[in-house]
Amino acid sequence: MVAIIQKRGLRDFDWLLAFMAIAIVCFGTIQIRNAQPTESYWVKQLIGLGIGIVAMLLVAFNDYRKLINIAPVFYLFGLVLLVIVLVPGIGMKINGQRAWIRVPGIGQFQPSEFVKVTTAMMLARYFGRHRAATLNLKELAVGGFILALPIFLILLEKDVGQVLTYLPILAIVLFLSAVRIRYVVGAVVIGVVMLPAAYWVGVKTHMIKNYQQERINVILDPENADRRGFGYNTWQSILTVGEGGLLGADTSAAHSQSSLKFLPEPHTDFIFSVTAGNSGFVGCIMVLLAYMVLLSRLIVGARRASDRMGMLVIMAIVGGLICQLFINIGMALGLLPVIGVPLPLMSAGLASLIATFIAIGFAISVQLRRFVN
Repeated sequence: MVAIIQKRGLRDFDWLLAFMAIAIVCFGTIQIRNAQPTESYWVKQLIGLGIGIVAMLLVAFNDYRKLINIAPVFYLFGLVLLVIVLVPGIGMKINGQRAWIRVPGIGQFQPSEFVKVTTAMMLARYFGRHRAATLNLKELAVGGFILALPIFLILLEKDVGQVLTYLPILAIVLFLSAVRIRYVVGAVVIGVVMLPAAYWVGVKTHMIKNYQQERINVILDPENADRRGFGYNTWQSILTVGEGGLLGADTSAAHSQSSLKFLPEPHTDFIFSVTAGNSGFVGCIMVLLAYMVLLSRLIVGARRASDRMGMLVIMAIVGGLICQLFINIGMALGLLPVIGVPLPLMSAGLASLIATFIAIGFAISVQLRRFVN
């Protein structure tokens, strides 16, 4: 098998997928440099790119089936990391969220980004077996339990945005595993009914804080929002996007909304706003096209997979990436509340960047072994 992989390696390696990922990171690094010219975030991003490429190659040239077989080990290790984050003195608390671990020489490390990949692997391992019938309630319950454990721990971190990016992982896996339509309809109905109820309970029990309520109100009633208070982030993002026009703002990067400190968190949450301000509408369209090519290559890799497990992992990753894109860009345009979801490959952050490259390496591994039994 090794000889076959080596022979087909260069030919079947998805160079376009790897190139698009690297290109998006490089373009994002330029935007990070423009957003925070006096900080070293862009240097750390380049370091993360180097580590990410190495991680991608290591995963790509390993048999993904062996990795999935030991998925429970990765999954449990990820849960342990999520527990460690909650320990005072070890887990770092930033903006009210205890979601990071400080690593000497590197900075912050966010385990929930990596656990997203291990959760997808665990779900693929469980649902990837050959089946001739639709899913039963027991299997649905087990799948829900696999997802519920990391979600519960992340909720304890108070990172609601990260939780939302986990939900499509299970949804995609169930959809591709022949779930019965009545279960889908039932889940949608329950979700529609329970969402307002959950919000009401969260407000009454103070689990949903005042600032979170105000961020939602900013989206529901933008005209009456306090633009110097809770609506500040959203309005500054909208101003930055509008500043870019068609081809980018005429002002220099040193005098942009982000570099003048008007736009908060420009290198992470609002990197798309910075891109819009610097590159304009045309630049944003080019970024979206790059993401479309990246996602299409992942989907092609899933279609070429030789087994269900490989296909499910890739499609779960696709679902998570699409969700992150939708939420982050929605935040930048003022269509969704600000909940701290990074833009994949573009936002500054080593954990998110490396985890995404590991996922891409997994997709390449599946494609390299599509002719191997």
